[in-house]
Amino acid sequence: MADPATVRTDARRHHDPQVRGFASDNYAGAHPEILAALALANGGHQVAYGEDDYTGHLQRVMHSHFGPTAEAFPVFNGTGANVVALQALTDRWGAVICAESAHINVDEGGAPERMGGLKLLTVPTPDGKLTPELIDRQAFGWDDEHRAMPQVVSITQNTELGTVYTPDEIRAICEHSHERGMKVHLDGARIANAAASLDVPMRTFTNTVGVDVLSFGGTKNGALFGEAVVVLDPDAVRAMKHLRKLSMQLASKMRFVSVQLEALLARDLWLRNARHANAMAQRLAAGVRGVDGVEILHPVQANAVFARLPHAVTERLQKRFRFYFWDEKAGDVRWMCAFDTREEDVDAFVQALKEEMAR
Repeated sequence: MADPATVRTDARRHHDPQVRGFASDNYAGAHPEILAALALANGGHQVAYGEDDYTGHLQRVMHSHFGPTAEAFPVFNGTGANVVALQALTDRWGAVICAESAHINVDEGGAPERMGGLKLLTVPTPDGKLTPELIDRQAFGWDDEHRAMPQVVSITQNTELGTVYTPDEIRAICEHSHERGMKVHLDGARIANAAASLDVPMRTFTNTVGVDVLSFGGTKNGALFGEAVVVLDPDAVRAMKHLRKLSMQLASKMRFVSVQLEALLARDLWLRNARHANAMAQRLAAGVRGVDGVEILHPVQANAVFARLPHAVTERLQKRFRFYFWDEKAGDVRWMCAFDTREEDVDAFVQALKEEMAR
């Protein structure tokens, strides 16, 4: 064991800030404007647990995006946002219909079911998007005590496959779900990228078309940490404050979550970041389309590119740039762009791909 007296205690950089990969937009740091906002909020004392000035102002900022009835409940992370939101929309015997590829089903460690105490009813989708017809594969048996009761439809915008719902598609889902007595939750971990892709305000495909509750994402769009559950229809939920605390998502120093979301949303930082990430994904897709042996699998509509290439090429390329297999058996990979992805990063990756494909 090292002698504590010999261990350096001063902060120092442990990575090369010029290195960027394509594994996840979570790999990116925080936007400088976010860091400046955190510093601004840091002085003096503020009331804890959300009674601070920054959380209060965040409510007014959310109203400008989602209407006067919207209420934001800041939380630590996306899984927490989804679990709190889905608990608020379901009874103990309730179930949530979602795409088989949904983050709540694949990537949250069973938290919605184990921590939220609800049942997920999944539906296979070719492009990550639900439709009224696909929802009906699981929307039945409300009076069957042997089956968890479908109470919520959860969609992701943009989807886990990088595709984007149009406002009309979400309206159709909301109308269909409400007609059957179900509420609609939207996982908006990358909601900014979807809005940038559609070139519409976020309200156009959320409260305007009937979404009841939204998980609003900040971390993947330049925040240091922090998301929010945004209640769009107050009549759709109950006991949100209690559920947030019960789910261990109540921050004592909430101002440091709220000020980040305020910095993103008060002006256009959220949109600038998302547009840039989307543009880099388009540049990446354009660069690899002409490479023989590489197949782009889904429409590139946000900041993700899904592709298929030889397994050996992927393994060699991963030694040069970080990215993940999406389906290793099939040879499918996912390349993500972030707010800080540079044109030269994309061009270097495309060149490396060409070199490895030529070997």
